[in-house]
Amino acid sequence: MRSLESYFYINAGRYFYLLLCFALVTFQSQAQPRIDSLQAILQNNLPDSTRTKVLVALSEEYKYQDVNKSRALSEEAISLAENVNLPSLKCLAYKSMGAVYRVSGDYSSALRLDNMALESSLLANDSSMIARAYNNVAHDYHDLGEYDESYYYFTQGYKFAKAAKDSFTMAVTIHNVGRVFKELGQYNRALDHLQISQKMSRQIHDAEGEPYSLDEIGDVLLRQGSYDSALSTLYKSLKESRKLNLTGLLPKSMSSIAKTYMQKGDFDAALKYYDTTYTLYSKNKDNYGIAEVELGRGVVYQKQERYDEALEYVTKSLNLAQKLNARILEIQCFSQLSSLWEMKGDYRKSLQYFKRFKQLEDTLFSQDMQAKLLRDQIRFETESKDSQIAALSQQQSTTEDALKRQEFVRNVLVVIVVLSAILLVSVYRSGQRRREINMLLLRHQQETEKRSEELERLNQVKDKFFSIISHDLRSPINALSGLLDLLDKGAVGPDELPKHIRELKTRFNHTRALLNNLLDWTLLQMDKLNLQKGKIDLKKLVDENIQLLGETPGKEIKLINEVEPNSIGLADSNTINLVIRNLITNAIKFTNDKGEVRIAAIPRENEWVVSVKDNGVGMPTEVLRILFDKTSPYTTRGTANEKGTGLGLILCKEFVEKNGGRIWVESAEDYGSTFYFTLPKAEVSAA
Repeated sequence: MRSLESYFYINAGRYFYLLLCFALVTFQSQAQPRIDSLQAILQNNLPDSTRTKVLVALSEEYKYQDVNKSRALSEEAISLAENVNLPSLKCLAYKSMGAVYRVSGDYSSALRLDNMALESSLLANDSSMIARAYNNVAHDYHDLGEYDESYYYFTQGYKFAKAAKDSFTMAVTIHNVGRVFKELGQYNRALDHLQISQKMSRQIHDAEGEPYSLDEIGDVLLRQGSYDSALSTLYKSLKESRKLNLTGLLPKSMSSIAKTYMQKGDFDAALKYYDTTYTLYSKNKDNYGIAEVELGRGVVYQKQERYDEALEYVTKSLNLAQKLNARILEIQCFSQLSSLWEMKGDYRKSLQYFKRFKQLEDTLFSQDMQAKLLRDQIRFETESKDSQIAALSQQQSTTEDALKRQEFVRNVLVVIVVLSAILLVSVYRSGQRRREINMLLLRHQQETEKRSEELERLNQVKDKFFSIISHDLRSPINALSGLLDLLDKGAVGPDELPKHIRELKTRFNHTRALLNNLLDWTLLQMDKLNLQKGKIDLKKLVDENIQLLGETPGKEIKLINEVEPNSIGLADSNTINLVIRNLITNAIKFTNDKGEVRIAAIPRENEWVVSVKDNGVGMPTEVLRILFDKTSPYTTRGTANEKGTGLGLILCKEFVEKNGGRIWVESAEDYGSTFYFTLPKAEVSAA
């Protein structure tokens, strides 16, 4: 977590540091640490406001070294700030105590104090102060796992920081928004925000921004499973943290390195880094950090199946968490203990710890909900209390006129609140009505577009229909008309008549097939074709079509039925009959004289794969890509100059798909073609 505390304390009051300049120079000349300097300043007789700021600064120094000492200093600062009753000073003190609770893992208490700091910052009307207060509240929600609230407060803080042109706070807030996305699992967005923050920190020469950014980027890479990249990035963060002596970040980066080694399966390296992290936390007297390390060790030992050692360390972590009232950490320990006892085979204890885990989790949720309600109440009452707080800060405003003015202001505020509420309700209702109207318009537009597309499609059907009628039906009718004229004039002799009749029969067979395809295609396009699925005998269906198509004028084509008996499919018999007929006709059309066409059906799981294979002329690759394109049907003449419309294969595709199957073709030039389609199998009852 990247914090704003150090920046805030350094810039909390220019006049305060000018006042203490002489004392600081004296202690610096003796090269004593900052803590000693601040403690020495406290020995002087200082005004309450100045003493409060010194206490807060000293609490910040102790925060990662002695949490109890830090808490005591912040409590004293709050007492003095409330006595002085300056909003900016109270904000400083509340925020200091909130930071102590956050370090201790008591995030609900931290949220309560940071909300109080936010209220005071709003009263102080300082945009930078408000931005930092929003940022701290967002931190608390983040630690509680309420990432939607955390994101909202971070973005609010960013708005105020931008208004105040506070580049440092803007960079920190963008960094923290990246942390929210990381916890939500949106790692790419998290990396984008972290890298933008890193760039902003470099531009404003914020040296601490680099290691904080590297630490979070390393954690994202760890969660993404890029362990080597994570280690490289975390080592860079570690190096920068040591250079800048960032005592709060240093053990955090080491703990992340330990987790990375654990994920890589290098448990010895993980334990070594946990040992180093433990030493740092012990040096800083950070019991919460120690508790986290103990839990991490326990997890490593559990992965090594050293359950007794794992139990020992997780229990240590639990004891520390309970002592610190660190409920989030306590919940993690209960969950880990439940898992450990389950692995050890003691399901009774596992269940006990699981119940404690759920009970504490439910309790924490309830407390968080109450804290949220309290925050909302404070936020909405802030405006109405504004005049009261202003009146209390004026000790001489006790006259009757002042009381009347206060009453007047309060009444005005009430009127404003009421009018604002009415306005908000009106705007909300107006917005609702607008959304409903927009939804109605959108649905109407979609229906209009759908109807327009349907009309366009039907128009295309009509155009195609008349195009085929005008082109393909004219030829046989003209032939019939010519033959009738010749017969009427006696120009056709008895010997020539059979030849003309065979030619006319051929043309009419083609025309009949064309009409059948055309009518079926038209019904299909208009959604007027009803399918009635039932059991169909594929072998019988193929036999019928072979008998119908066996005699091909001008060609001797051998039609072979390789479908096994009892090949029963589940589909509409009429449409599948048409598919088989069209595929056989198509195969005959493109097969040379003396060729052969084989029809087979192979069972596969829950479907039949029907194939129609010929040894004809085949097709090039570019034709295969457009063969089933219904927007521009492909057609070419057969080996005996047979004509077609391109509708047959399109009908096959649509009929097969409507019966729940697929259709495809395999072909190469001069090697023939094989058309495949699938049909669901029918359940065949045992005899």
